[in-house]
Amino acid sequence: MSKQIRITSNGSQFDAYLALPEAGSGPVVVLLQEIFGVNADMREVADLYASEGYVVLAPDLFHQFEPNIQLGYGEADHALAFDYYQRFDVARALDDIRATVEFARSMPQSTGKVGALGFCLGGKLAYLAAADCGVDCAVGYYGVGIQDALDLAAKIDCPVALHFGATDPLNPPEAVESIKTALGDKPNVKLYVYPEAGHAFNRSGPTFVKTAAMPAHTRSLDIFRKTMGPDYDLSALADHHFYLEFAARDPEATMQTMVPQPYVNHVPTMTGGTGYTELKRFYANHFIHNNPADTKMVPISRVVGVDRMVDEFILCFTHDCEIDWLLPGVAPTGKYVEIPMLVVVGFRGPKLYNEHIYWDQASVLVQIGLLDPTGLPVSGIEAARKLMNEKLPSNTLMARWKDSAPA
Repeated sequence: MSKQIRITSNGSQFDAYLALPEAGSGPVVVLLQEIFGVNADMREVADLYASEGYVVLAPDLFHQFEPNIQLGYGEADHALAFDYYQRFDVARALDDIRATVEFARSMPQSTGKVGALGFCLGGKLAYLAAADCGVDCAVGYYGVGIQDALDLAAKIDCPVALHFGATDPLNPPEAVESIKTALGDKPNVKLYVYPEAGHAFNRSGPTFVKTAAMPAHTRSLDIFRKTMGPDYDLSALADHHFYLEFAARDPEATMQTMVPQPYVNHVPTMTGGTGYTELKRFYANHFIHNNPADTKMVPISRVVGVDRMVDEFILCFTHDCEIDWLLPGVAPTGKYVEIPMLVVVGFRGPKLYNEHIYWDQASVLVQIGLLDPTGLPVSGIEAARKLMNEKLPSNTLMARWKDSAPA
């Protein structure tokens, strides 16, 4: 679903990497490169956004030097990249971006909506594109030099998100503060700073900071989804996935609701799988056909965001078989169990990407008789009952509760 295409700008032609979503069409994201060209990492970002439902065009903005420059991150390539950066003609690049935006709007695969996404050099170019290239929205990651173009702030009337690392030496605090001061009153502009993240925190490798990259991606998607679409019914997608797991009990159909390389992690027991082969093995042999016949989920609440959903529920069952994913190695006890659970479901476009499932394993062990709660700050089925009825007593495990005075 990806290929090289040619775009014409001011009589000259340049290449662009095109990545298409599974649907074959959608809003367009114009991806603006770092100083290392449209290299493997940039193409990986393009493919990621294609999986999110976007047509992605990554123009070769370094063609002003020579076609298809692709650099790595070693010392020699860093020096070469910085040389290109110092000689980079921004005005010419903006002409190329305008041509790419015009091309994107007219593509048969395009809905006509076009946004810009850039990193490092491309982060500043995304900001400039919001001012001068007619995009519908723009997202910039650690754009270097934006503080030198704040005179353009008044021209930006489309939604914009800017991401910075708090420890980025190329975007020191005073630079970020000046950007915040200039743009902070604009309701269409969001600026985010991530603690303990440096430059290139979104790039795979030693600079990657997951705790910054994950929320930044969600916030970027929020801009693109609200401005351009596509709009996915994540709740319905999750319900179909759960139906295939618990009602149809069909491992193959369940896997088809997920991205090609998904992962699932039941946090207390670390069961699940990473990647198609391991996860399908887990579903087929240790999960879908490995639940008690009377298993049911009692819903409590659901929160749906731009790319994830959180379900709160109570899992009820009789422990009449060995449950590999929940109580691995524990023989059936015949005990009835109720467990408060949380599942965080991540999506990429219309497919499930991951699931993180949480519960209190101590409560399970108390209920099946493997843990004596006497003298321990743990509870059994009472935790589930309290969740269903908030009027039941609180603080029953706190010996000092009876001694404290009402506030």
